[in-house]
Amino acid sequence: MKPVKKIPDAELEIMLIAWEAEGAVTSDYIMERLHKDWTKPTLLKLLTRLCEREFLRCDKEGRHNIYTVLVPREDYVQEASGTFLQKLHHNSLTSLVASLYDGQKVSKADLEELKRFIEEA
Repeated sequence: MKPVKKIPDAELEIMLIAWEAEGAVTSDYIMERLHKDWTKPTLLKLLTRLCEREFLRCDKEGRHNIYTVLVPREDYVQEASGTFLQKLHHNSLTSLVASLYDGQKVSKADLEELKRFIEEA
């Protein structure tokens, strides 16, 4: 499998909708679920970029374009998480958790859950 490149936030929002659908989608389907006030041409441009980057495949069915996910969510999350950890925390999970805890983004309950995960792993 070739490495998965990070995509901009706007394209990621579209991919989140496509991944959640668990099947082929149309631009109308995505437009209905976006929490943005984008125009249809803006969405179509972003969909074209995602196809060029090989995150989606576009098939013409009648007058509609049908978009199919090519990069599974798990592959993207794994690659993006690894890159984030490497770039900002020098591959230190402790540094990441400490920064989240110090910034009050992680609760004591979250830490307990993480502790159980580590013990079970």
